[in-house]
Amino acid sequence: MPIRNRFSAFLLALLACSGTPSMAATDAGISAAEDDTGPSAGVSAAPEAAPAPTAQPPATQAVFKPEELDQMMAPLALYPDSLLAQVLMAATYPGNVADAVAWSKAHPDVSGDAAVKQVANQPWDPSVQSLVAFPQVLATLGQDPAWVQRVGDAFLAQPNDVMDSVQRLRRQAQAAGNLQSNEQQKVTVQEAPPPTSTTTVVQPAASTQTIVIEPANPQVVYVPSYNPTVVYGTWAYPSYPPPYYPPPPSYGYPIATGLAAGLAFGVGVGIVNSLWGDCDWGGGDVDIDVNKYNNINTNRQIDRSQNKFVHNPVNRDGVPYRDNRNRQQNGLRMSGGEQRQALRGYDAQRTAERQRASQSLQQRGIQAPAASNQQARERAQAATRDLRNEPQARQRAQATTQQRQRAQSSAQQRPRAQNNQQVRQQARQQQTAARQGPRNNAFAGARQPSQSRMSASRGEASRQSAARPQKASAGRQVQRPAHSPSRGGGGRRR
Repeated sequence: MPIRNRFSAFLLALLACSGTPSMAATDAGISAAEDDTGPSAGVSAAPEAAPAPTAQPPATQAVFKPEELDQMMAPLALYPDSLLAQVLMAATYPGNVADAVAWSKAHPDVSGDAAVKQVANQPWDPSVQSLVAFPQVLATLGQDPAWVQRVGDAFLAQPNDVMDSVQRLRRQAQAAGNLQSNEQQKVTVQEAPPPTSTTTVVQPAASTQTIVIEPANPQVVYVPSYNPTVVYGTWAYPSYPPPYYPPPPSYGYPIATGLAAGLAFGVGVGIVNSLWGDCDWGGGDVDIDVNKYNNINTNRQIDRSQNKFVHNPVNRDGVPYRDNRNRQQNGLRMSGGEQRQALRGYDAQRTAERQRASQSLQQRGIQAPAASNQQARERAQAATRDLRNEPQARQRAQATTQQRQRAQSSAQQRPRAQNNQQVRQQARQQQTAARQGPRNNAFAGARQPSQSRMSASRGEASRQSAARPQKASAGRQVQRPAHSPSRGGGGRRR
């Protein structure tokens, strides 16, 4: 016992000598870890918990692929920037564009600012009104209204991708030698701003340059016309060929020379304030020159804060949007839409009565009809299981089946009597129709002369028999003696 006690005391002393520094160091390390804000040198800090992700704004929905954008933008990409901006804004109102095309055809001799002032009272968007200054542009847009709507939908859903498509096409035309400065336009190359597209598209890296097209004379605009299959060189997407809308001959385009070689320019259009928009290549939208806008749109003034294009869904005229974001943001309810349920016969009071009736049936053990095929199948499977497992349910099912069979047999007997009655009725109708015969007709006996003669002879025989003296009626004959003539005297001889 003493030895054991001494050994225990020695062991406790050893542990106390060796454990105290370790425990102290451990406590110091914990406090140091709590006090220090960063990890010490040579020690990898434990990974901190990642912060909860913040809600990001919804990304722009990629409605069209890059090849589709290049296909639809090919006829417009080489327009001057200001004219292209007006077309992109106007394309978001395809119904107004169709009305402007009809107006331009009815007024072929009006162009420039004078034409815009003539349509100032039209219920169109100002961007559409500005296009009547350029009959050549409306003649192109009027050839394919569906294409115009697609361009507008693409600009609303993917504005940055549309701008990238235009720059991509301009680089192709420039590489093919068909885009350069001349007497009608000035082509400059600028450093491109950083991309701001919100969609992820698998394509080559974008160029760091931006090609800008401006009129050589700011007050005279020449609308280019070209064949996309020629001006862009070898087309990169054979499955998506670009459309070609040739200009009408009345606009003075040199069809034989200019269009065959590349760009062709018609008669210039003199303007001052008709073009009040411009492409913002870095922002993916359209800038508005407020001064020019107010000078030409005297009845629709705006302030200087409205220097960016904002789509007005009122001028959309009910044309549906292609992407979800614009449907949610710009979708408008028609006037009286809140009364649509009542017009369709829906009544809140009647609906509440149906619900109360359904609850009453459920309380009585009567299930409501199945709302779907799946629910009906589940109920049938449950009923089958009940029939297998519960004898009482099997007996109730058999009784119900017998009642149904009796009802069907009685229903089958009932139609037999009805069928017999129908047969008799049809026989009476046929007999009545046979008695009545056809209506009298002067040519009734022309096809059967023998039958007509027989009928006439039968009538003659009837008349002759009626003219003969009639015989005594049949019966028992009574004979009486004849009286002899009297010879005088008053009495009878006895």
